[in-house]
Amino acid sequence: MILVTGGLGFIGSHAVQALLDRGEECVLVQRRHARLPADRFGGPVHLKQADVTDLSSLRDVGSRHRITGIVHLAGSMPWPPSPEPPVGATRRALGGLLNIIQVAQDWNVNRVGVASTIGVYAGVGTDGALAENLPLPMTAPHPIPTFKKIGELLNAHLAEATGIDIVNYRISGTWGPLGHHDPFFPAPEFIHAAVDGRAPDLSGLRIPAHLDDALDLCYVKDTGRAIALLQTADKLHHRTYNVGTGRATTNAEVIAAIRSVIPNAHLTLPPGRTSSHGHLDITRLRQDTGYRPAYDTERAAADYISWLRAGTER
Repeated sequence: MILVTGGLGFIGSHAVQALLDRGEECVLVQRRHARLPADRFGGPVHLKQADVTDLSSLRDVGSRHRITGIVHLAGSMPWPPSPEPPVGATRRALGGLLNIIQVAQDWNVNRVGVASTIGVYAGVGTDGALAENLPLPMTAPHPIPTFKKIGELLNAHLAEATGIDIVNYRISGTWGPLGHHDPFFPAPEFIHAAVDGRAPDLSGLRIPAHLDDALDLCYVKDTGRAIALLQTADKLHHRTYNVGTGRATTNAEVIAAIRSVIPNAHLTLPPGRTSSHGHLDITRLRQDTGYRPAYDTERAAADYISWLRAGTER
């Protein structure tokens, strides 16, 4: 049975469904009490309330279920900001990650997957393919990549010290069902605005968007499937894997894909480019799992629009 933290979240829900599709049984842990949404999953799952920062509550899950693998997608960083003092917030964030590795050791789990981010490549200084073996700067522009870098270093140490196969997922920009506005790229807001028949509100973006801005934009169903493949592969040859499409998608391409379904969508951006995050080299992921993205930009936009128009939970 695979324990998935954040299993009712955006990426977590799709990772769980992909694991179910591969015949795995899943137990989901959520920090807050929650009910299992109707029709969320195409198979039975177990939902438990547990806080990753509370070791005893995690151990209680293991006393009720035989956990054979862990996919850790819940946040291990003090974000979004809270009134908690920064030292205490940092201690809690890193403590949650350490608790996951502790219970993995207690339960003799063979493999633990941990969410990282494409953001760890910030400052590398290339518009080309971002490979896992590139040297990373010791700085980061945001708390999320800051703590993901710290987590990757801790995971490498703990993997060697404990013998557990701890795998980092460097996840690219992800959009799709259950997703919402993202401060780093406009695609999700474009989709919601087009379906709602309004102009997009891009005021929440950290950097103003332009037509030629590009990043490795991955549909969430592909992201979830890649995570499931990494968790269930018989043999992995690396500690870190990029999870994305292996290509850069521009905002212009996203707009064109949306307009192919909703021709009158009110989507405009100024020309030019202010940023490019490059694209992820997914050679490792392909070679070790056989993964291939199933959704190009056009198919992803059409599927996302269809999901929203069906009146599904947002």
